[in-house]
Amino acid sequence: MRRQVLGLDGLRGLAALYVVLFHCWLYTFPGYPNSSAPPWLDGLMFGRLAVVFFLVLSGFSLAISPARHGWRSGGIGQFLRRRAWRILPPYWAALVMSLIISLFVVPASHFGPPTGSSVLVYGLLAQDMFTAPTPNGAFWSIGVEAELYLLFPILLFVRRSWSAAVLVACVTLPVVARGLMAVDATPVEGDNWLAPHLAPVFVAGMVGAGVVVASDRVRRLPWGWFAVLAALPVLALGVIKGSVWTVHHYFWVDLAIAPAMTMLIAAVATGRPAILVRLLTTRPVQSLGNFSYSLYLIHLPIVMAVIRRVAPHFVSPGLPTFWFTLIVALPLSVLGARLFSRIFEIPFKGNRSWNSMIALGRSRRTGRSAQDLQRL
Repeated sequence: MRRQVLGLDGLRGLAALYVVLFHCWLYTFPGYPNSSAPPWLDGLMFGRLAVVFFLVLSGFSLAISPARHGWRSGGIGQFLRRRAWRILPPYWAALVMSLIISLFVVPASHFGPPTGSSVLVYGLLAQDMFTAPTPNGAFWSIGVEAELYLLFPILLFVRRSWSAAVLVACVTLPVVARGLMAVDATPVEGDNWLAPHLAPVFVAGMVGAGVVVASDRVRRLPWGWFAVLAALPVLALGVIKGSVWTVHHYFWVDLAIAPAMTMLIAAVATGRPAILVRLLTTRPVQSLGNFSYSLYLIHLPIVMAVIRRVAPHFVSPGLPTFWFTLIVALPLSVLGARLFSRIFEIPFKGNRSWNSMIALGRSRRTGRSAQDLQRL
């Protein structure tokens, strides 16, 4: 059985790139959600859904190994340590960078520059539970994902002890009930406590991971076409109704689009459509996926600095600023993220402990010393 599921890193990379484009659009044209952007750019307004896709993909990716081992994780402590080792070092490094830019270059929020409470709340990944001036507007989802990681062993236990249907029902039905009880059946979302609402999309990804151990008959199903059919009504409604309606109904839009996202990931995991899998596994896209987390973490301060501090000196507002931002901020974000990942992300992906990293560093120094001796 193939251990690595090809194409998932590519999906992650393209989703991160879309989030960068969304923020270029968002901060260029004021008034969101009643955006002043030209209608032909409406395809860039779904940045929130790209983050939802990250959560679905995260649930899927984390559940692959348990699915192959009877839905067992190998230990709660080990799982949480690995997650912390993977996400915290680059996150904290990006937090320091974001604090510096927000304090000395451009504030990340209309609430003003970050404060001491910002350092405490965001440093502890508690931004989904407590409010503080943000140093980086993209960090909200990291707090949500951290909470879902804490719930993952419990969700896995329900999946193992009962079934996928029971897991989906336990997580989704309370969320739907809450939505229906809201005024006009449209809950008003704040900046906090989004994890309960987004837990069903994470669980959708977890359940979808079962496709990696499913029978050949299930794996041969046209998951890609199922994804298209499920996504079209939701996306069409968002485009027709516009950004104002979409933002005000994200509670339901997130839940409605999650099945399509899950089926898209399932399609890629089963190797279809082949042309998409080939694209996702090309070197540039695969490379983008390898540092997609870093790109997500650091791009927004760069984009905002270009739009608010650099662009006004060279171009007029509106479309000229948008094109200028794409030309300047997009490559800066990608190149900066690649460099950032080499220092703060990739070493923690390839090594499971400080001892492993130290040993690797020593072996490299020893290897270089041996090569130097051979040259003498």
